[in-house]
Amino acid sequence: MDVLKGFWTSIFWGMYDSFKGTYTLFHLDKELNRRRLSRYSPTHSNSPVRRRQSESRDQTPVRTLQKHEESTVMSRILQCGLLNGAIFLCSIIFFESAFLPCMNMVIMFLFGQESSSGLSVWFWIDLLLRIFFQTTWVVPLFTISKFINNLWFQDIGQSAYRYSRGRSNTSLGLSKSVADFIFSAVVEVIFLVQAMLMTYNPIYYLGYGLYLIHLSLLYSLYAFEYKWGEMGWEIHRRLTCIETHWPYFIGFGLPLAMLTQLSDSFIISGCVFSMLFPVYIISANEANPVAESCSRIKIFSPVIAVTNALFSIVGKGKKLTAQRPVAQHQHRR
Repeated sequence: MDVLKGFWTSIFWGMYDSFKGTYTLFHLDKELNRRRLSRYSPTHSNSPVRRRQSESRDQTPVRTLQKHEESTVMSRILQCGLLNGAIFLCSIIFFESAFLPCMNMVIMFLFGQESSSGLSVWFWIDLLLRIFFQTTWVVPLFTISKFINNLWFQDIGQSAYRYSRGRSNTSLGLSKSVADFIFSAVVEVIFLVQAMLMTYNPIYYLGYGLYLIHLSLLYSLYAFEYKWGEMGWEIHRRLTCIETHWPYFIGFGLPLAMLTQLSDSFIISGCVFSMLFPVYIISANEANPVAESCSRIKIFSPVIAVTNALFSIVGKGKKLTAQRPVAQHQHRR
């Protein structure tokens, strides 16, 4: 009974913490700008020398923050909403719900509602319009928005970390950071594949439930990764934390996972994710996972095994290609 109570309590606090960012984002920019201004404002002291220095500084105008020094978290979030919601998502909805139905009405008006030739013409026009829209608008904008979103997410993550914890504690070298980034990216992709495999469970609701659990953990990992990266945590430590506090992280990522599943379209789900994820980054920086209430589940173990196998194969391939010219040279001699 205590384990069950701790399980649901952890899920509740995870869901509660996922909404913390909605409150924090209204104060984050103001607080960060205030801290930056305080560095340049004169400080007063009881020491005569310090007092004279302070008085001389008081006579000079207080330095104001330059435009590039101001915190821009709120503007970044608004930009995410504008790009992914007002431009990208609305254009898809307009195309599917307004433009195509209007074109269908025109074709049916010209050829007649029951005309087989009209239906045939509309089939090809609908197909060509969708291909044209996807190739000239959706795919290019989706690719560009992914790149821009990642830059904005990184900016938001760094600002949120400074707000909640101060300066970054990263101690990894450049080569180690790059290796950790590549390894974590591969882990996340394979874990997403593992999540999708859950949907093939013959019991539909069980499979969909397992898929949502995987997606919730993955979204939590996405959000906390910015915070843990600034703290200098390597990928194995991050995954251990997720596996140890898994009920909490299920609750944390569940709202976003459910909202992104409202549409069957991968593109629309991506737009919804990109609009809401910045708030999750801020929430993750404010959150503190509750004490473990259940035993650790090694849900990432299959993913780690596959990733290690892939990297070992790639490493052996590089060694073979490097040794082959040497072997040929020795054979010639």
